[in-house]
Amino acid sequence: MGRWSQYDEDDYRLPEGIKRVGYDADSGKYFFRDEEGHTWEGQEGAHFGEMTRVSDAAAVTHSDGDDVENGPRREDGYAPLSGDADGSPHPRQSSGSPYRMLFPFFLIIIVVLLLVWRLIISPGLTPVKYSKCPEGSTRVAVAAGDTCWRIAEAHGCGLEELRKANGNLVCERLIPGDQICVPVAITE
Repeated sequence: MGRWSQYDEDDYRLPEGIKRVGYDADSGKYFFRDEEGHTWEGQEGAHFGEMTRVSDAAAVTHSDGDDVENGPRREDGYAPLSGDADGSPHPRQSSGSPYRMLFPFFLIIIVVLLLVWRLIISPGLTPVKYSKCPEGSTRVAVAAGDTCWRIAEAHGCGLEELRKANGNLVCERLIPGDQICVPVAITE
């Protein structure tokens, strides 16, 4: 048998003339009303089972039909808040700006953006410490469009000599503004 069947409905489980009208989540009790208007209370945590009568007199119903709570009503139909005898609404207690709850979210976004900026944009902005060029070579600034091959060809040296002069040179990572050591071509 499945989790729900027609026998789980109030029509099959409750006696004739009894109708479920409410549930109190704090106590875990269901409330019922009979044809004469008497209010009944179910056992704690049970949908159906033994019921005890809560009121001897017929319950006063409001214009909106079945209602378990019989307290005073405001003009708009809602029950007044606790401690509110005249039904006037409480002034809203504000804990500050409405953006206060969004502050941690914005803070996380700012931190992520700063990390992205530091890792992607900023490494090119930090000054690079250059070591001295080996004897017989000069320092040359890389221009836009330069490759290791073009620089070696322009200064009259081979690509292998250029790599030997710069021990940790990665030609694919040349950026305009970098400075590399270029061996001086010896003219005869």
